[in-house]
Amino acid sequence: MNLLTDIPKKLTNDPWFKVVEMLQQNWAVLVEKDDSVLAVFYGDTCGVFDQLSFDDRQNAESALKRNGFRKFNEDPKVREFIALPEGKFREQPHPGGYIYSSGKFWR
Repeated sequence: MNLLTDIPKKLTNDPWFKVVEMLQQNWAVLVEKDDSVLAVFYGDTCGVFDQLSFDDRQNAESALKRNGFRKFNEDPKVREFIALPEGKFREQPHPGGYIYSSGKFWR
C-alpha cells in the first residue's frame, strides 16, 4: 500500500481543506501510522503533492488549523459551493514544489 495514494475513502469523505485561490483548494487527510500521523496533501484533481509527519493526531490537527485548514464537514456553508475532489489519487508534483514540507507555506 502506498500511503500517499491509497487513501481510505472514509478519510476523503471528511478531509481538511484550505482555500488558496479563487476556485482552488488544497486538501489534507490524516493517515494513522504505527507510531505517527501522516498529513497527506492533495489538490482538487486528487494529485498528491506533499506530506508532513507528526507525533500524534492532536499535533497534526493543531498544525493544520494554525496553517489555515478547516474540516470540510464542519462547515455547512462551504459545502454549498465547494465539492469534494473525486477521482483516483496519484502523485503529482505541485508547481511550487513541496510547499508545506519545505516550510515555504507552513508555520
